[in-house]
Amino acid sequence: MIAAGRTVLLTGGGGIIGRAMTVELAKAGHRVAVVDRDLALATAAAQQVDSTAAKPYECDITDRDALIDLRDHVGSALGPVSALICNAAAKSENFFDPFPEFPLQDWNEVMATNLTGPMLCAQIFGEPMAEAADGVIINVLSIYGIVAPDQRIYDGSEYEGRPINTPAVYSASKAGLWGLTKYLASYWGSVGVRVNAVTPGGVFSGQNETFVAAYSQRTMLGRMAQPEEIASATAYLMSEGAAYVTGQNLVVDGGLTAW
Repeated sequence: MIAAGRTVLLTGGGGIIGRAMTVELAKAGHRVAVVDRDLALATAAAQQVDSTAAKPYECDITDRDALIDLRDHVGSALGPVSALICNAAAKSENFFDPFPEFPLQDWNEVMATNLTGPMLCAQIFGEPMAEAADGVIINVLSIYGIVAPDQRIYDGSEYEGRPINTPAVYSASKAGLWGLTKYLASYWGSVGVRVNAVTPGGVFSGQNETFVAAYSQRTMLGRMAQPEEIASATAYLMSEGAAYVTGQNLVVDGGLTAW
């Protein structure tokens, strides 16, 4: 039975979606290990809720030994992890470079966090769930892992003073994470571990008006998502109501991919 009161390990917990997830999961009665490379961001996210409901942790999810240590620390403080949410995603120094010039070093850096990191997290935290015959894993994807970016919406768009786009490495890593999600759902389904994905559309995080207007026109609802809307979808997949849901991708994109 999928019930409240799980110990949830949330990677990328200090980001805009991670902060909203922390609040939503704590509200549902779960204990959240808020994990981020930046301890200050993880701490700020955890401090949104009662100290018994969330604790911050600093960890590089591409480091297997660090994840083993993290599992031990979280288990001692909050109890054995029975839910894993892989929400961490990287932006490298040259993340917005054009595809023909995109450096291999940046490609490897982003892939390490976006795809290898969730694989390592599944190894370290998923196997104990399988042994206990109970667990939930949710991978956070992107619409650009299931459809191609519309390059037109980036004309004249900037973030922090730099032209923006969606690089190939982001699409490739998120598409790979969807493949990993389905594989793990099949691999552990018979022992009671459910594995699903949440695919956010564009989430408003201070983008300029040009981008917001161009992106919003591509959605059926005519706007960008709010982080709380992604968090509530994630909470559903954690809930008792999703006890028979596995191997699925819940797309929360205002209808963008349904045109």
